[in-house]
Amino acid sequence: MNRIRTRVAPSPTGDPHVGTAYIALFNRCFARQHNGDFVLRIEDTDSERSSPESESRILKSLNWLGLSWDEGPDVGGKYGPYRQSERTAIYAEHTQALLSTSSVFRCFCSSQRLQEVRTQQQLKQDTTGYDGHCLGLSQKEVTTRLNRAEPFVIRMKVPESGECVFNDLLRGEIRIPWSQIDMQVLIKSDGLPTYHFANVVDDHLMKITHVIRGEEWINSTPKHLLLYDYFGWQPPVFSHMPLLRNPDKSKLSKRKNPTSIFYYKDMGYLPEALLNYLGMMGWTMPSGQEKFSLDEMTANFDLTRVSLGGPVFDLEKLDWLNGKYLREGMNDTQFLQRYQEWLAAGNKIELTVPLIRQRVEKFSDVISLAGFVACGRLTLTTDNFAHKSLDAEALKRILQISLWRLESQQTWQRDSIESELQKLSSVLNIKIREFLYPLFVAITGKAVSISVVDAIAILGLDVSRIRIRDAIEILGGISKNQLKSLEKEYSQSICKAMIG
Repeated sequence: MNRIRTRVAPSPTGDPHVGTAYIALFNRCFARQHNGDFVLRIEDTDSERSSPESESRILKSLNWLGLSWDEGPDVGGKYGPYRQSERTAIYAEHTQALLSTSSVFRCFCSSQRLQEVRTQQQLKQDTTGYDGHCLGLSQKEVTTRLNRAEPFVIRMKVPESGECVFNDLLRGEIRIPWSQIDMQVLIKSDGLPTYHFANVVDDHLMKITHVIRGEEWINSTPKHLLLYDYFGWQPPVFSHMPLLRNPDKSKLSKRKNPTSIFYYKDMGYLPEALLNYLGMMGWTMPSGQEKFSLDEMTANFDLTRVSLGGPVFDLEKLDWLNGKYLREGMNDTQFLQRYQEWLAAGNKIELTVPLIRQRVEKFSDVISLAGFVACGRLTLTTDNFAHKSLDAEALKRILQISLWRLESQQTWQRDSIESELQKLSSVLNIKIREFLYPLFVAITGKAVSISVVDAIAILGLDVSRIRIRDAIEILGGISKNQLKSLEKEYSQSICKAMIG
């Protein structure tokens, strides 16, 4: 039997997501339980959105949780490189191998034509997808277009009838009609691979035996199996994990729940407690115990014990579990040490010193001015936001639009945050002092404190986001219709004005 090898393959395009840690945990436990290898691969084919900063945060967050890997971009391994951006020569070689067969074809369709086709399909309420326009081009016509240097992509051919049948380790036999599978673009016009092509090539060359991933990839599995068949390769065993859910059963998203791993780190959750909680997402220990270590989970791990019901990521349950670790897992000395480590992490306290030193007369004044950095979610009421000229609707509008603008920041730096908020104040035609008022209260808990720009920069996006959202809810929240109208105004008017 081949040595068990699993992988987690995050894209470095944003904050490190708890869903990534959830999938990494189950892959690692499965591999280690079978004395196999756990691989970390960075899937950065999206060159426009990928960044080294995001990759660094992913590695740091998984290391903080204790999810070490056997091979990866930072530790190496015999099947590297472990960044897709460094594997272009490998993909080019395999592209040529596919082109020598009849399993793929060059598509010269313009983006305008593809959009027109999609619009017509939507009007007819047909399944949207490529219509096969270039599938029947003769070799002579293809050669002519290539000689004219017309841009093209490479698409995969898909059977016209029948269905794809495959076995999922968790779900049993799955059948998906080929009519539901699009002729996927495998190689983009710039010669770089799409996710689907690179994913299959990498999993094969890295000898991945088991692909354990989220259930959102079930409908992509026929494309991947087709590619394995076209290359003449043995596919891995697939297991599709249930998605993490919000309490309302919707897919876990940052709009409703904090999803960044660093949010939980900044809020003072213990990494072992968060990892324990993720292990409870759809899986239980044979003994039924709820508090267990990573080593205990690994020793008792059985993938078939995963429940397919959508596990609910409930912050109250996480708080309860983290509290058990704080109360039962350490003595007073250990508690103090871990608390001091958390307080010093990120230099938050240190960063406030230059901002408050000229404003205090005694050390007891420090907590009043800088205590917000050592708090999690603030306890506020509508009275805290009372303003002589801004009503609740105006305050919520400022907060929501500011949040969207903060979330769009590529780099989290004080000067860029200040510049964006000043521009936004000007675009919205609100005096900067009034514009910053609700942010002062939401972020620091006070109408007057240290610079709110400095406060946002020190706290970071994850904690700032949840405090702004909490403030919006305290002020009465924003209805779906209001949010839709505000999103339209933001995307069509405000963003354009900000760029201009």
